[in-house]
Amino acid sequence: MLATYNSFGQVMWTMVVFFCWILFFWLLFMVFGDLFRRHDISGWGKAGWSIFVIFLPFLGCFIYLITQGHKIGERNIQQAQAAQAELDTHIKSVAGSGSADQISQAKQLLDSGAINQDEYEKLKAKALA
Repeated sequence: MLATYNSFGQVMWTMVVFFCWILFFWLLFMVFGDLFRRHDISGWGKAGWSIFVIFLPFLGCFIYLITQGHKIGERNIQQAQAAQAELDTHIKSVAGSGSADQISQAKQLLDSGAINQDEYEKLKAKALA
């Protein structure tokens, strides 16, 4: 039986290499994700960057990060703010009006004579429940 024993240094080196591969693929996904999410660059520009990153991946990613790195964070923040604003709008549209609004609407109906005092009290109790 032949057993292959790896030294601690070999195991650590394997872990470093594996980590670098994961880091490299994460970098590629980040560059392509930012590149195709951009609205300020034409299709030809995107194609040029894509070809550059595909054929010279390390150099392409590093040059993209050097030239566009400061804008990546800004675009991410803008996208997060837009998503939050859209979520807030959606929540406000589906959420029911507050009890104060319901009571004021019932008061307006009472003042206009559309409902009587007993109906107003029922609507008020329902809004406060």
